[in-house]
Amino acid sequence: MILVFGSINVDVTVPVPHLPHPGETVLGGDYRLLPGGKGANQALAARRAGAEVVMVGAVGGDGFAAVALDPLRRAGIDTTLVRSLTRPTGCATIMVGAEGENMIAVASGANMAVTAGLVPDALLGPRTILVAQLEVPPAETMAVVERAHNAGSFVLLNIAPAQPLRPERLAKIDLVVANQHEAAAIGPQPAEIAARACCSLVVTAGAVGATAYLADGEIVRVPALPIEPVDTTGAGDTFVGVLAAALDHGAPLSAALRRASAAAGLACLAHGAQSAMPDAAAIDAAAVRLPGAALPSPGAA
Repeated sequence: MILVFGSINVDVTVPVPHLPHPGETVLGGDYRLLPGGKGANQALAARRAGAEVVMVGAVGGDGFAAVALDPLRRAGIDTTLVRSLTRPTGCATIMVGAEGENMIAVASGANMAVTAGLVPDALLGPRTILVAQLEVPPAETMAVVERAHNAGSFVLLNIAPAQPLRPERLAKIDLVVANQHEAAAIGPQPAEIAARACCSLVVTAGAVGATAYLADGEIVRVPALPIEPVDTTGAGDTFVGVLAAALDHGAPLSAALRRASAAAGLACLAHGAQSAMPDAAAIDAAAVRLPGAALPSPGAA
């Protein structure tokens, strides 16, 4: 089972001819109101990949709450641990440029009231994979991480938005996922970080693919799916959710990374985050089209 502790948002997405510079106004096309939030996105990606998923988080008592939660419920995600609060539902404003690049600003709202106490001890244990990010209060996230670690759960942390993490905190995490910019927040040498913290660190790099640095010094590289991106929003969350689902199904890390990379590529072929996430059959078909093989190589790069 996958337990996702994280954010739930509504995304207001606006297509623009180019991303604005500071002080510049850019006229865009019609906006779209879409469900989002890194926690909800990763939960849905894992569920579409075939995993049993429980979502823990918070929304407001407003009209955005239904927009955010209905897709999760329709997908079969357990949302009984999502609380309705007086603060507004989290909202992200996303501008998507003509080449698929994006710029995002987030109003956290109810996400900032999410607490570790929402997670019952009964859901933590060796059969649980905890998936967390940093869009809810980091102190609460790390409190859940510590409890999950102590209970024997596998802990996957996506360090987004980026922020420094002390080595002693990383030591309680089995697998850290970050893009290149986020990984820089915890240090310049990912192989050394993984070895020092005794965890695995996966660094994603868009069209270049992803690299996993293991605690024993092994390095696993996976390519990206060759595509022409339409919208990269949610690709990273798709990677995390599908990676967690594959690990939950017992796949070795190299195979799980290939599925995650293939799924992330597919997520760039349509607009929006959750609306573009592929199902298990599409991931199966795309994974075999990835160039090369995910081969481990010894030593640090």
